[in-house]
Amino acid sequence: MEWLITNALAALLAPPGIVLLVLLAALFLTWRRPPLARALVAIAVTALYLLSTPFVADSLLGILEPAPQDPVADRSGQAIVVLGGGTYFSAPEYGADTVKPQTLARLRYAAHLQRLLKKPLLATGGAPRGNPTPEARLMKQALERDFQVPVKWTEEASRNTIENARASFHLLEGAGVRRVYLVTSAWHMPRAKLAFERAGFTVIPAPTGYATRFELTALDFLPDAGALTDSSRFFHEAIGIGWYYLRITIGR
Repeated sequence: MEWLITNALAALLAPPGIVLLVLLAALFLTWRRPPLARALVAIAVTALYLLSTPFVADSLLGILEPAPQDPVADRSGQAIVVLGGGTYFSAPEYGADTVKPQTLARLRYAAHLQRLLKKPLLATGGAPRGNPTPEARLMKQALERDFQVPVKWTEEASRNTIENARASFHLLEGAGVRRVYLVTSAWHMPRAKLAFERAGFTVIPAPTGYATRFELTALDFLPDAGALTDSSRFFHEAIGIGWYYLRITIGR
């Protein structure tokens, strides 16, 4: 229930949810305060347009993304930890659940690092929706079957990034592992790094999936559904980081 409530609130506070709330407020004020209602509609439409353009969306993600670095240059890590990014439920082409494309991109980079570094690998991700197969188990299947990379540990109980970090630390502490290469999407790295360092790890960031483009064109200023998704990710992460710092402040 906590996972559902948290994600529902995040959905309402990030676009397009927040835009819809502003439009609902404008509708409520239409007859009571028409000038304010018109201003809110203008703000909502303008925000929706800007957040739907690849130029703005990529710029927002760029705020979150750390500067590219080669984690292989630092050989001091003891293990590779890769975070899940969602389950592709009841995939008809496979006849079962599997990992989403976002998770697959993370797994591909984790496999790349494992081949170069020869470090043991942990996959972390539970089943927050109550599905029968935890995401970490699906990640292990993909890594071993599709990338021929061994997975030493799976953490299958977590429901969010904070729990990913805490459960992974509990699992690896017994093996004497404190310094890890952390693999996740570049836009997710600031929040993930904060959570894993708070849990007790020393983190070597290994981000993947940067917001890049071949060249800037007129199409980057036209509305695009994928760009709106990326803008939503930015706000979701910004809200999450703020929530993490609040939890740290109140000692949770």
